[in-house]
Amino acid sequence: MIVRLHGVLVDKQEHSVVLNVSGVFYEVLVPQAIVNRVAEAVDPDGKITMVTYHYYVLTPSSATPMLIGFLSEVERDFFLDFISVSGIGPRAAVKALNKPISQIAQAIHAGDVTFLKTLPGIGLQRAKEVVAKLQNKTGRFALIQDKTVKAPAENITQGFEQEALEVLLQLQYKRHEAASMIQKAMERSKDITSVEDLLNEIYKQRIKT
Repeated sequence: MIVRLHGVLVDKQEHSVVLNVSGVFYEVLVPQAIVNRVAEAVDPDGKITMVTYHYYVLTPSSATPMLIGFLSEVERDFFLDFISVSGIGPRAAVKALNKPISQIAQAIHAGDVTFLKTLPGIGLQRAKEVVAKLQNKTGRFALIQDKTVKAPAENITQGFEQEALEVLLQLQYKRHEAASMIQKAMERSKDITSVEDLLNEIYKQRIKT
């Protein structure tokens, strides 16, 4: 299973890129919203690291491997949640995600089916199904600042507050800012018992300000 690629970006199309990884050329499908930001993630040597979702397109006579690429694990996590909705497969999701993930996540959280049905291939009924399946689960994705995500320098391994801090650092929030948001969220709600609860509470507070 291929979970990450690091190589030279040699081509970019509307929904795909080609990476040269030590002489092996990989075509990677990429949602348009992320393709638009690929240039930000290329290093001075022309190389880029992409987090990937690896799956197979099955036919009666073959199994064709496919790769879908993202700039962070958080973006891939959103994609996995999105394709968990009945009727939305990986290829359909690649085409549908043509707007920033944070914006789509905010629409899901708000139950904004009018916005969601503007996504390619997502009609009114499918938009309602997305909301029914994912509403109240997208807080951390709505916090994405839609910039190149870099892994935090420190290893953070203890407790769901620490895990939430790591996620916020991946989303490009400064450490002191993330710590402050976590502290305030914990003070506001005594019922928080998980990373998802905590990040949803942080998001709810941010949309009120």
